[in-house]
Amino acid sequence: MVSYKGFFTFAFVKTVPMSEAKTRPNPASVKDFIKALNHPAKEADSFRLLEIFEEEVGEPPVMWGGSIIGFGKYKYVYESGRSGDWMLSGFSPRKTKFSLYLMAGFSKFDEILQRLGKHKTGKGCLYVNKLADINEEVLRELIRASVAETKKRYAAYN
Repeated sequence: MVSYKGFFTFAFVKTVPMSEAKTRPNPASVKDFIKALNHPAKEADSFRLLEIFEEEVGEPPVMWGGSIIGFGKYKYVYESGRSGDWMLSGFSPRKTKFSLYLMAGFSKFDEILQRLGKHKTGKGCLYVNKLADINEEVLRELIRASVAETKKRYAAYN
């Protein structure tokens, strides 16, 4: 309850515990999700990414939230004490680009990224327009390196 100029205002806020992520694994069908894209080129690239990630991570695909396809899982713990589970790697076929989730970040992978092809990076995301823009073998190398680094970084918790 907040007081403002003598009036009381009530604020109702839905809270999610700090340790509970909003994006979690769920039993939705990965293949049905891809088929529902209704974009033949994006569907074809998504099915190819499905093969690549499953082969390189060595884990089956799982839907995380409503639009992320994740592979594997690791437990993280921050210095603050907050902890949770997250995918080792994954991707999401967004409207204009693919978001590829490489949880180790990119600071250690400059040399690999230079060989990848046309892409952009965010903190833990690699953005590509289509698979034809990048070198598939270099992508595989990057996925393997990211998964290995993530497992090493969080080995004490897994």
